[in-house]
Amino acid sequence: MFETVYSSDELPPGERFDRWREMITRSYLPSVVNSKDADDFHGVARVLQAGPVHVATLRLPALQVLRTPVHVRRSDPDQYQLAVTLRGRRTMAQCGREVVPEVGDLVLNDSSHPYESWTLPDGGAVETITVGIPRAALPLPRAKVDRLLAVPIAGDTGLGVLLTEFLGRLAAESEMYRPQDTVRLGTVVLDLTTAVLAHRMEAADAVPPESRQRALLVSINAFIERRLGTVQLSPALVAAAHHISVRQLHRLFRPQGTTVSEWIRHRRLERCRRDLLDPRLAELPVHAVGARWGFGCAADFSRAFRTAYGTPPGDYRRRNRPGPPRRPG
Repeated sequence: MFETVYSSDELPPGERFDRWREMITRSYLPSVVNSKDADDFHGVARVLQAGPVHVATLRLPALQVLRTPVHVRRSDPDQYQLAVTLRGRRTMAQCGREVVPEVGDLVLNDSSHPYESWTLPDGGAVETITVGIPRAALPLPRAKVDRLLAVPIAGDTGLGVLLTEFLGRLAAESEMYRPQDTVRLGTVVLDLTTAVLAHRMEAADAVPPESRQRALLVSINAFIERRLGTVQLSPALVAAAHHISVRQLHRLFRPQGTTVSEWIRHRRLERCRRDLLDPRLAELPVHAVGARWGFGCAADFSRAFRTAYGTPPGDYRRRNRPGPPRRPG
């Protein structure tokens, strides 16, 4: 994963805001940037380049960004930006519309139109995640996409929550990914964004079949993750929840080199392995750890864990548990 981090706190107070304004203009879009906190500015930006898209996590004080027609004529990267507010308030105006999204809502803007945005801290900094998408990479009719500019899109239900959760994990776990993962992850972000926008504009038929399949697979994986502790979780339950046949479900997993049942077992075992290493759960019996993640039979759990990791879960916990701190001398 290619990640660039900008932090104003690494600079002397007198230089922070000017350098931040320079970074915004150079790395994002030419615009006028103002802040009432310019004399004591604290901002952090983490930008991940993931294949065709970039994902920027921003932590900001009060800030106003104005992109005028002059800025658009001077430099237009032909890019959409889809932002989700995680904390605080953010107002955005474009194409005669103004929106103050709720925390968790998504808002789209277009670099080819002037716009204005304000961050309004509510007892702290404003935190957002913004996805930058080349317009040519979004396989949707531009005229229909333009109708969604500065319109709130629910990010806590349906496809919206899949996208916001995926972006949150991508931003939080960026150090876990390898450079060769970037294209795949960027493709997933693009597929989910396409699906969210197409659903909002009631143009699902415009989404390419391969994008629909990849977005469906993300939805299925999220469904599995949320229900790993349910003993009844099965391919039939997963298929029914997504209104597809079990045969279709297995066909989706075939390119992953695994079956649905194997994937469920793998994810359960990984959750158990993490819990066995968690010092906060040291008093939880081994069989209870297995039951917590859907293993109804202690013997089945022990056998599956030993097959996967080469040792019974109790031995694994004892061998890998952090010891007491060593006394000096």
